[in-house]
Amino acid sequence: MEKKLLENHKKYLERINLYRSFGYNLEKERKFILEKAEPLYGNILEVGTGKGYFTVQLAKEGRNFLSIDILDEEQKFAKLNIKYFGFEKLVDFRIENAENLSFNNSSFNIIFSVNTVHHLADVVKVADELMRVAAPKGKIVLSDFTREGLEVVAKIHASEGKEHRVGQTVLSEVADYLETKGFSVQKHRSKFQDVIVAYH
Repeated sequence: MEKKLLENHKKYLERINLYRSFGYNLEKERKFILEKAEPLYGNILEVGTGKGYFTVQLAKEGRNFLSIDILDEEQKFAKLNIKYFGFEKLVDFRIENAENLSFNNSSFNIIFSVNTVHHLADVVKVADELMRVAAPKGKIVLSDFTREGLEVVAKIHASEGKEHRVGQTVLSEVADYLETKGFSVQKHRSKFQDVIVAYH
């Protein structure tokens, strides 16, 4: 296991450096999202673990939280990253479909979802579920790549012989939808990340 941890961490650092070579600082962008989400409190849910870049950043804040993804394969990387940093006790990993969450109504004070909106097949279903599980005075924090961010990701995928697929939905449309449901929405932007913070 020790060898697997070190090999995974090496890949993790290589990916971070690859992003940085295109001008995208992963840690800085994740900190930007967290800063806009402050204060952090109560039960926290991360929707879309992925390889765990935001998961690690959130764990570094010392928060206990639940992180979900639809793919076990992706979470394997995230679990190794979390274990490498010694944060296993902080993160509860689960496999869930964000269109049909197993959690009770009003379960979470803060819900994060970072760089997942552009992958979603039915963003309205997911938004409805996030609103359902958000506590009455909770907040939903969504972030996705700006046009410049998507260009960087496309270049990174191309350098690895892959294609980065992007759906039709953009974050501003989700913000508009949340507002129609009675949420107040704050919008923030860095060069590479759009962030919305929706309050109940």
